[in-house]
Amino acid sequence: MSKHVHAHAEACTDPHHHVDSAEAFVRAVERACTERGLRLTPIRLRVLQLIADAGKPVKAYDLLDMVRQSKGAGADAPPTVYRALDFLMANGFVHKLESVNAFVACHHPNSAAHSVPFLICDQCHSAVELEDREVVDQLEARAKALGFKPQAQTLEVHGLCARCAEG
Repeated sequence: MSKHVHAHAEACTDPHHHVDSAEAFVRAVERACTERGLRLTPIRLRVLQLIADAGKPVKAYDLLDMVRQSKGAGADAPPTVYRALDFLMANGFVHKLESVNAFVACHHPNSAAHSVPFLICDQCHSAVELEDREVVDQLEARAKALGFKPQAQTLEVHGLCARCAEG
């Protein structure tokens, strides 16, 4: 896996473009944590694995249910799971899709935190990172031209993925 962010526009149309499997994704995050001196606690690792295994956006309450099921009664309280999500988002390992209030694995977890447009299918609920630095840069430049100082950027485009559009 490359450690650099692509400087040129590169359309990513395959949800597994950078990470071959959930297991490979988790290993990449573990390596990134070691390299950055970050602590991947057991609950952070568990939440990460659940998001990776889902293969599509997962809502926080579904994650809470999955953690409880995997650990039984008395499992980690919601604040612990939310803190794990905060850690994973802050370090660029997962993204939150605001429009559907769900979390997805980042396709390139070795990169620093970054803004990425998402294409979200309203039928099968898949979410694909559209890796096009030009789109992100244009939005930021236009905002700055209007005197706006952007701090975070989330672009989510809803519609039908190619598979659902065919059916």
